[in-house]
Amino acid sequence: MIRLERIRVEQHIVFAHVSEPICLEQNRRKHLMEQAVRTLFARYEDFFNRSLAGEIDLDEGSSLYASDFIAASPSGVITGRNDEQLRQVMAQGFERYRAIGTTGMRVRDVRIAPIDDLHCVAHVAWTASYARDDLPATTVDFDVHYLVQVLDGAAKVFGWIAGDEEAVLRQHGIL
Repeated sequence: MIRLERIRVEQHIVFAHVSEPICLEQNRRKHLMEQAVRTLFARYEDFFNRSLAGEIDLDEGSSLYASDFIAASPSGVITGRNDEQLRQVMAQGFERYRAIGTTGMRVRDVRIAPIDDLHCVAHVAWTASYARDDLPATTVDFDVHYLVQVLDGAAKVFGWIAGDEEAVLRQHGIL
C-alpha cells in the first residue's frame, strides 16, 4: 500500500510518496512469516521421520496443527478438531505408512504465498521413500498445499489440499 503524506510547502499543499518505511515493514513481516513456516515444516519433517521409526509423539504431532482444520482431497472435504480423534488418526496413519514400507519423508521445497499478515498457503514439495522385500527402493515426489496461520511468531497448519495419494501409490506399485 502506498502512503501519501500531506506536506505544506510555502502555502501550497503537496503530497509526498513515503512508501519506503511501509515496504521495509512489509518485507520484515513477510520474512518473519517465511521463517515461521519453514520452521514449522522442518519440525513436521522431523516428527514424520521419527514417527516412521516408531518414536511417535502425538503431543508433538498435534502441536503442528491449529485447534480446528479443513482438509480437501479427491475423496472429499472434511473438517476436524485437534483432539483425541486426530491423535488416533495420526497413530493409525503412521502404522499404515510403516506397513506399506514408508521409510522416510523429506521436504524438497517450501514455497510460500502470503494471503495477509497472519495467513499463507505453503506449497510443500515432498519426497517419500519406500523399501520392502517385494519392492525395489522407490521414491515418490508429491505436493501438498497447506493453509498456515502464524500467531505470535508460531506457525500452525489449519488446512491442507492434497492429491490422490492412493492412486499415486498404486501407480508406483506400492499398493
